[in-house]
Amino acid sequence: MNLRPAVALCLLLLLSAAAGAAAAPPDSLLGVSLVSGKGGPALSVPMQIVILLTLMTLLPAVIMSVTPFLRIVVVLHFLRQALGAQSTPSNQVLVGLALFLTLLLMQPVATEVYTQGWAPVERGEVTLAQGFENGSKPLKTFLIRFAREKDVRLFLEVAKAPAPRSPADLELRVLVPAYILSELKAGFQIGAVLFLPFLVIDLVVASVTLSIGMIQLPPVMLSAPFKILLFVLVDGWNLVVGSLMKSFY
Repeated sequence: MNLRPAVALCLLLLLSAAAGAAAAPPDSLLGVSLVSGKGGPALSVPMQIVILLTLMTLLPAVIMSVTPFLRIVVVLHFLRQALGAQSTPSNQVLVGLALFLTLLLMQPVATEVYTQGWAPVERGEVTLAQGFENGSKPLKTFLIRFAREKDVRLFLEVAKAPAPRSPADLELRVLVPAYILSELKAGFQIGAVLFLPFLVIDLVVASVTLSIGMIQLPPVMLSAPFKILLFVLVDGWNLVVGSLMKSFY
């Protein structure tokens, strides 16, 4: 499996957290002065290590926030709560499933980021700033597809940025938080819909137990097996995961 596109996408996402990279002067990188080297300005090895470790600490948050991982993991947690299974599947299983689904969805974007941004930088054809600008275009296209206009307008006002002439002119500092809000809204909407059939089962079971005088028996204990049985009979995992994946195409 070729990991270069995924690595290139991660690097681009990390660099987007420091949006000033594209506008930095030639003798600096992310605001850090460069030292002279044989091939031109370069960072000293200790400074490279410090910057790399700092960026790596942001990697989990970036992956969770600026990819389909956000919507998928929110929906899966809502589904587990709707089923009444508080710890099954475990958090590790849900996060692992969300991560692999995210890798599957983001592979085309990661490939474009690598081809347009990182590969020319590796070959020395463009500078790092130019590579960042070229590589950010596929990511912007992906974010624009799912960021709501209302959320984009909100962060344009917060950032006090002028209205762009076209969606492609939006900056990542505006697109990223707008995308996160939009994905949270979409995840909660899907979660609310998932709750409805299981809520009906809870209401029916609670009404039956009260009508026959079983007041001391929690209705949740009786409704949980029926909800799990219904979910298995309709092949719920296939339906939920399939619908989630199709919502990104």
